[in-house]
Amino acid sequence: MNQPKTMTPAPIGRPTASMTWLPVVARTVAGALAIAVVMGSAVMTKRAGTLPALVGLERTAAPASPMVESHANMPMTEIEPEVAAEEESVEIIGFEEVTEDSPEWDLSTRWFDGRPVRPARVLLMRVTAYSPDHRSCGEFADGQTATLHSVWTNGMRLVAADPKLLPYGTMLTVPGYADNEIVPVLDCGGAIKGARLDVLYPTHERALQWGVQDLRVVIWEYADGKPAPNPRRVR
Repeated sequence: MNQPKTMTPAPIGRPTASMTWLPVVARTVAGALAIAVVMGSAVMTKRAGTLPALVGLERTAAPASPMVESHANMPMTEIEPEVAAEEESVEIIGFEEVTEDSPEWDLSTRWFDGRPVRPARVLLMRVTAYSPDHRSCGEFADGQTATLHSVWTNGMRLVAADPKLLPYGTMLTVPGYADNEIVPVLDCGGAIKGARLDVLYPTHERALQWGVQDLRVVIWEYADGKPAPNPRRVR
C-alpha cells in the first residue's frame, strides 16, 4: 500500500529558488524608473527653461548649532572705513626772482665755509709755490701747517703768508691757483715776508712748475656781519 508522499517544508531563513530572482527584478525596475525621471527632467528643463519639480524642491534649513547661535546673537560692531589724513596744504603766496638788484645775496655772491663773502681789497704780491715734503719744508715737513691743520685741509688748497700782513684764516683768491676758488691762509714760511705768498701743491715737481709770478691777489671778508673764526681753534 502506497502511502501518500508528504512535502517537507523548506527550512525557515533559507531562500527558495523561486525567491532569489525577486530582489534582482526589483532593483532593475527601480533603476529604470530613476533613469526615466532624470531624462524627463532634462527634457522639461530644456523645453521650459525652468527647473523641474524634482530639482527645484525647496531645501529645509538645517538647525543651527549652539555655537553658531551664540555668535549670531553677539552684538556686531560697525567698522568705519579708514579715512586718509588730509595733507596740510601750503599756500604759495608767490615767487621772488633772484636778480642782481635783490636785497639779499645777489648772483655774484660767493661763499666760503658755508658763509657769504665779498671782496675787500686787492694786493699786488709775488707768489711762489711749495710742497709739504722735506725739499720745501725741511725739518718742519710733518704734514701740519703753522696753525696745526693737516696739509690736506681744504683739499690741499691753502697758502702760506706773513701773518703780520695777512693773519691766519684770511681768505684769498690767487689767479691760476685752485681753479680761482677761495683758499685760506693757514701756513707761514721763513722766506715769506711782506708782500710774498706761497701756494701749496702736493708734489715738489708741481710746485717748481708754478715758478715765480707777480699777481693781483683778492682779499675776501665775511658778508654776514659775524666775526671770522679763529683758525687755531677750528680744525
